Amino acid sequence: MTDAASTIDPATTALLVMDYQRGIVAMIEDSGSLLERAADAIARVRGRGGHIGYVRVAFTDDDLAALPPTSGMGARVASSPEAFRAGSPNTAVHDRVAPQDGDIVVRKTRVGAFSTTNLDEQLRERGIDTLILAGISTSGVVLTTVREGFDRDYRLFVLADATADRDPEVHALLLEKVFPRQAEVVTAADLEGLMMVA
Repeated sequence: MTDAASTIDPATTALLVMDYQRGIVAMIEDSGSLLERAADAIARVRGRGGHIGYVRVAFTDDDLAALPPTSGMGARVASSPEAFRAGSPNTAVHDRVAPQDGDIVVRKTRVGAFSTTNLDEQLRERGIDTLILAGISTSGVVLTTVREGFDRDYRLFVLADATADRDPEVHALLLEKVFPRQAEVVTAADLEGLMMVA
């Protein structure tokens, strides 16, 4: 993790809470502690006047029908389509970190937060140039969104203790070796000192 010396302007910052869905959270060990840290980060950013965005993965019947036979995502979803249905309780954002009125909420049909959503447009409309990322999994949505966000010229922070992966070695490798090339890796507790007073 980096020792982040920079400050964050809440007015131009969004915390993205990614794939914190009931069915996905249930696959993570010690999910209660993870949810607690994510909820703490949301409260800190919201309390300083920052923006909160939610990204979830879910498929309608039309989405499923449109997946080509070559799609790796399609094969994964086809193995348990009910787990990824747009109207299923499994794809709803977990109650402990649920959106509030005025938050950004997008539904995706791929791994990253940007490729099948209008997230970038919504962020730009609000003047957001800095993203704080929390998500499940570190090797899935977080990795892909770091890459995409960097290419879109966002300033990036990854919340090390509000991301999780079922493979702890991959999680550690990404946080320690890969993400620091394109993002600052911080903790939820670090946010208090990083965020400017709104």
